[in-house]
Amino acid sequence: MKFVDIVNISVSAGKGGDGHISFRREKYVPKGGPDGGDGGNGGSVVFKADRQLTTLLDFRYNRAYKAADGKQGMKSTKTGKSGKDLLIRVPLGTLVKDSDTDELIVDLKEEGQEFTVAKGGNGGWGNFRFATATNQTPRFANPGLPGEEKNLILELKLLADVGIVGLPNVGKSTLISVISAAKPKIADYPFTTLTPNLGMVRIAEGKSYTVADVPGLIEGASTGKGLGIQFLRHIERTQVLLFMLDALSDDPLADYKVLRNELTQYNKKLDKKQRIVCFSRLDAITEDRLSEIKSIKFREKKLRVHYISAVAGIGIDDLKHNLWEFVSEGKE
Repeated sequence: MKFVDIVNISVSAGKGGDGHISFRREKYVPKGGPDGGDGGNGGSVVFKADRQLTTLLDFRYNRAYKAADGKQGMKSTKTGKSGKDLLIRVPLGTLVKDSDTDELIVDLKEEGQEFTVAKGGNGGWGNFRFATATNQTPRFANPGLPGEEKNLILELKLLADVGIVGLPNVGKSTLISVISAAKPKIADYPFTTLTPNLGMVRIAEGKSYTVADVPGLIEGASTGKGLGIQFLRHIERTQVLLFMLDALSDDPLADYKVLRNELTQYNKKLDKKQRIVCFSRLDAITEDRLSEIKSIKFREKKLRVHYISAVAGIGIDDLKHNLWEFVSEGKE
């Protein structure tokens, strides 16, 4: 399934029904008074966050949404039927913005959260509302009011506790497939990951967290090179960033600096998040090489560094529990 994380749509709430003009016609009341009923209210457009949805793909094929209009009022002061609200389900983590002003309208980040983005118009008053002592037979009624119309931007930002970043083909997808139930497609070529992957990591009963990886970053990603820039928004909400470095790289420290620089160029706040570093592919290196990478000095003195092999299962449990410590501290 194609992953889509930003779309433009238009929404229109329903128009209120017109008020009705009529007069009573009863057998023994030759001059009955006004009895035209009110029009029904127009339907509203409502967004609802749904955890089961993972992409905005459906909105690519349907860009315009309209709620039902209210019905006209009727005789005997009967109110017209209100238009049905239009409920639109969107993925958890969807931001709704006004496309004309770029103003954030709502951030739908809680399961089941609902928000009325366009309110239906009120129904018009029927002529019975206008009867007075001096005007006992009003021959007019109010028209229904139009519903709100808006042009919107829907932007999806995945809700994950841990964001995995790294250069292309460093093993991010393999790791997420090992530590969670997610099963991303994996192949042996750069830019294997063409869409973000989201997985749930379970430590014990009541202890779990979500992990997301993004397509590999390359130098210049923050300015549009490669694929990473399209998906960096998905790690803006994370509590912890896991930097994956290739133990076979000629200069892992330089790779780390590239990754940090690209994140900072995209959003300076990303550099203030908790960080953990892990070297992957431990099964493919010698003991001498392992000693070399363990001697690498990072600028951050308290930076936690792990050495793993997702394929061989080396160091995976320690990494999972270390990530849980960071996530649980952040939640507290």
